[in-house]
Amino acid sequence: MSGASKTVLGEGTGNSAGRRAGRGATNATGAVWRNWGRSEAVRPVRVERPASVGAVQRAVQAAARSGLPVKAIGAGHSFTGIALAPGVQLELSGLRGVLDHDVERHRVTLAAGTNLHQLPGLLAPLGLALPNMGDIDRQTIAGATSTGTHGTGGSFGGLATQIIGLSLVTANGELLHIGTNSAGVTANAELLPAARLGLGALGVIVDVTLQLVPTFVLQAVERPEPLYGVLANYLERSASEDHYEFYWFPHTESALTKTNTRLPADAALSPIPPVKRWVDDELVANGLYRVMCNLGKAVPSVIPRLSQLADKVTGTRDFTDLSPNVFVTNRTVRFREMEYALPREAVPAALAEVKALIEKKGWLISFPLEVRSAAADDNWLSTAYGRDTGYIAVHRFFREDPEEYFRAVEQIMIAHAGRPHWGKMHYRDAESLRTVYPRFDDFLAVRDRLDPDRVFGNAYLRRVLGD
Repeated sequence: MSGASKTVLGEGTGNSAGRRAGRGATNATGAVWRNWGRSEAVRPVRVERPASVGAVQRAVQAAARSGLPVKAIGAGHSFTGIALAPGVQLELSGLRGVLDHDVERHRVTLAAGTNLHQLPGLLAPLGLALPNMGDIDRQTIAGATSTGTHGTGGSFGGLATQIIGLSLVTANGELLHIGTNSAGVTANAELLPAARLGLGALGVIVDVTLQLVPTFVLQAVERPEPLYGVLANYLERSASEDHYEFYWFPHTESALTKTNTRLPADAALSPIPPVKRWVDDELVANGLYRVMCNLGKAVPSVIPRLSQLADKVTGTRDFTDLSPNVFVTNRTVRFREMEYALPREAVPAALAEVKALIEKKGWLISFPLEVRSAAADDNWLSTAYGRDTGYIAVHRFFREDPEEYFRAVEQIMIAHAGRPHWGKMHYRDAESLRTVYPRFDDFLAVRDRLDPDRVFGNAYLRRVLGD
């Protein structure tokens, strides 16, 4: 039954805004804001920290009156300029926690500024979990869904597919409810395929209602395998395994495969011992790898040997734990990323072309490529719209210039009808993107209706959506 569990973490927790009865805090002049990957930066005219939905509405109205664009930011984990706010920047950490829930229907309404890493603590007492997650959990729920965060699993959609309803502050400051809330009330359902994954272009999301699943356990098997066999079996394994992905380090001939199998909540747990987890994930995967990346930046010629070393120290692991503890990996080495979504059957050939390109160009690449999958969905700007999808992600250490590598890889992806992840680096524009999104113009029509004056616009949205 529905419970009015108002904001478990508290509106305004940890900042002065919450102590002012939801009025919100304002900085007259914003400091320079940078994203996590250090690929984008902006100095807002002002920063506001609303601690209530009403404060968000007033902030949007004030920005519109002053002729300033307004953007809500999440955790800064997008590598593109999608969240850059040269006008008014809304920082939504004052809007966190569970607002309502219906355990019987497995539905929860979350405030938009709730971070993914907070969800296990919020959902576990309700016996619920996200059906799927990515491997990074620093993002806010609204930021992750608005940019198309997806995780992996050939039969599972991205995070946005879990949204059954949301509330949006539109350009005139009105609160618009879209879809179904946790109490079962439905409104403006025709807008949901646009609003679930709206790039921040339609308004400021203040809450989302998710369709969740009962708590479950994952058995994880991680092991290195020959790359040629991994490519040959990718289509079969991505379709038959619950959650399957692999990483390939350039300059090697093997891949690290990760296979997660879903088990019921009462399955016996066999987690990684704390000391081993610290050694594997912190000392080696972050500490040692950071040293290797910095060494590769200083002396590029050692990168192939370092990649081969990384390949050798990657061992086999088999463990069973609650789903968030398996899905998520702590990542502290900064990087920049481009990820493309392809028709799933195109992935093996496309990756083979990237491998050949790296070898032909003699590029020295220290970061691995990541390959994942997702089921087709019906969100208009989803990278998996209308087709079973495979993903290829390329990365570079944040101290290295990625442009030559990324642009060349992008041409391979375009040749395979690729769609770029909205929150990761790419070089496409609206004219190009319209060719791979059948509902592109339908989305623009919704944008024209909800934000005709582009109150929520910025340079990135002008490039990818047009004026």
